[in-house]
Parts: sequence; C-alpha cells; structure tokens
Amino acid sequence: MEDLLALEDRLGIPISDFALMGTALTHRSYLNEHPDIVEDNERLEYLGDAVIDLIVADYLFTTYSDMDEGEMTALRSALVRAETLAEFSKDIGIDQALRLGSGEIENKGRQRIPTLCAAFEAVMGATYLDAGFLETKKFLLTLVKPKLAFILENGLHKDARSEFQIWAQAQFGETPKYEVVEVTGPDHNRRFKVQVKVKDKSWGEGIGRSKQVAAHEAAGSAMDNIKAHEESNQ
Repeated sequence: MEDLLALEDRLGIPISDFALMGTALTHRSYLNEHPDIVEDNERLEYLGDAVIDLIVADYLFTTYSDMDEGEMTALRSALVRAETLAEFSKDIGIDQALRLGSGEIENKGRQRIPTLCAAFEAVMGATYLDAGFLETKKFLLTLVKPKLAFILENGLHKDARSEFQIWAQAQFGETPKYEVVEVTGPDHNRRFKVQVKVKDKSWGEGIGRSKQVAAHEAAGSAMDNIKAHEESNQ
C-alpha cells in the first residue's frame, strides 16, 4: 500500500481503485509465487498502449498544424518507443513499486526496458479506467512535453535507418543487416529485440512491438554509439 500511495502522489491523481493499480504493477512472474493473485498487468498494458498512442497523436496533431504526416509519425515513434516509456517509468518510481517474482528481481527485472515499458503502459491503462481520459492526458503530457522538446532540439526523430545506412556505406561499402535476436511476450503483445550489424559486428540494438520499430530503434542506438565514439576521440 505504501508504494501505491507514493505512486498516487507522483501521479498527482487520486487513486480510487487501488486493486486495479496494484494489478498494473504486477508482473506475470509474481503470480507464480503468489497463487492468491490471479491477474498480471498484461491486459492493462494493452489498453495503456492504445491510450498513450492516442494522447501523443492528438497532441502532435493539434500542436503542430503545419507538420506533415511523416514527421508526426516519426515524432510519435520517438515518444512511445520502449526506451522512452521505460524512462518515464523510472521518473515516477514505477520501477521500485513493481511486484516481481524473486527470480525476476535477481535477473534485474527492475532495470529491464521491456518490463518497465510494459509497466508504464499498464499504469496509464489503469489511470485511464480509474480517473478518465482527461486526467490521464494531463498527467502524461507533463512527461511528454519536455521529452518532445529534447527530441526536436536534437533531431532524434529523423530517419535513423537511412542515416545509419549512409554512414555504413560510406565507411564500409556495405548495407546494414537487421537481425531479430529475441522475441518475448504473449502472442497478442510480442516484443522484438533487433540488432543491426555491419561486417558481422553489432552496432546497436532496439526493442519494439514490431520488427520494423525495433529495427528503427537499433539504427538509432547505432548512431548514438557512433556519435559518442566520435566525440570521445575529438
């Protein structure tokens, strides 16, 4: 209950259904050790994903009237990517409030991006059901707006795959190859982990709900690694 009250304070939204929010914080590994708990957060994750997508799409559409569909899509992808939602999860302390099985805790479940992303989506799903769309939107935008400003300032929404392909062809005369290295989650909610390779070396990896999104994330990770390396050698 302490964790739920702390989360309520960080959300700034009164929680009326604490059982629902408890479910949002329950990873499936927790059920194996607590037979009295009958539901994990995967259904709420599914709902929260849709709610987040709608809020972000609506905000971009109404805020940037001159922005074309392609750029809005790129911005939305950057804002709802697994890494971004995992950051939001940490920002409001979901990582510490998560109910995990002991094995998942030992495997650093509180730091795993897919777990944190899923938990944030589930909490948003529970908030939507408990407090309504407008309250959920108000809260989510407090996280989205500063992140969006940072993305726009640094051009992080640009087409990372094209950018990395240009770099790889210039450096090695080779087109990057994208390889799915892990698939997790139930059939209705798959998570793909993709590595991007050049000359059989992995330059970056990404996680997403589709292979295409994960590949985009991998290319973005590769460009981040390249830029960090170049800056360290200056």
